[in-house]
Amino acid sequence: MRTVIFRVAAPYLTALMLLFSLFVLLRGHNEPGGGFIGGLIASSAIAVYGMACGVEAVRNALHFHPIAYAGLGLLLAVFAGFMPLLGGEQFMTGLWLFLNVSGSELALSTTLLFDIGVFLVIVGAISAIALSLEDSQAG
Repeated sequence: MRTVIFRVAAPYLTALMLLFSLFVLLRGHNEPGGGFIGGLIASSAIAVYGMACGVEAVRNALHFHPIAYAGLGLLLAVFAGFMPLLGGEQFMTGLWLFLNVSGSELALSTTLLFDIGVFLVIVGAISAIALSLEDSQAG
């Protein structure tokens, strides 16, 4: 399914889907969403781009193998879980850091780090599966 219209529209659709996945990821603490749903949306965007432009274009756009992203995400999620142990808290306890940035308060937390890790694990794993399926279909 590599029609001209699809090949032209796919990069724009992919960019919109990736932006929406980041929105869902960052919104996930107070509203429905989070790393898992955001990761599914991002990996769907990667799959759409792969269907339109081919596996090699996706591999070039990702720069690293998708499993490397999954591994990085797993490390981030585990690190976020163990950070409270360094402060004498229980495993997976949420820690918060409040920064003043240009007169407004920015709240960073270990739960956000954990969600980013889950996001990367899902993007890496699902993208690796989608790319291998697309590669086997083309061959």
